Amino acid sequence: MKLNIGGEQKKEGWKILNIQKKNGVDFIGDISDLSQFSENSVEEIYASHVVEHVEQSKVESTFKGIYRVLKNNGKLYISVPDMEVLCRIFISKEAPKSAKLHTLRMIYGGQIDKYDFHYCGWNYELLKDSIIKAGFKRVEKVKFFGLFDDTSNFAPYNNGKENVPISLNVIAYK
Repeated sequence: MKLNIGGEQKKEGWKILNIQKKNGVDFIGDISDLSQFSENSVEEIYASHVVEHVEQSKVESTFKGIYRVLKNNGKLYISVPDMEVLCRIFISKEAPKSAKLHTLRMIYGGQIDKYDFHYCGWNYELLKDSIIKAGFKRVEKVKFFGLFDDTSNFAPYNNGKENVPISLNVIAYK
């Protein structure tokens, strides 16, 4: 099984776990409690803009839970708001106010419902350390995954040379 946590977009070969009951969701649940899945039962896990919604006190156990359900050599695709990029946008004198307001929503969550608040901010070093601590053997940073059309691909702001992705995307290997 391949599991898209927090997703909404159906894709052949993937099941969706979401904290909210929505159309197309296969499993209702929270990324911080994957007890409904057996050990070594999932080939790949995709979590785009989900981990920042996990309370700081639950981050370590969340990554250990993901590690537990992944099969050996399984992959975790994880995308989070990139705090380094967002901070540069926010303090930029050239960034319009609309970009700064959007950046604040990416940092603190959209706050449109009780689930849409962010508890953690991530850069590559902090994310990699947390993932490795959970037992993963290798973590690599990538620009895009090319799996789903979601925020992991979002590059709305131009730095004068190119559009800059606002997400930190990594693949972790069990």
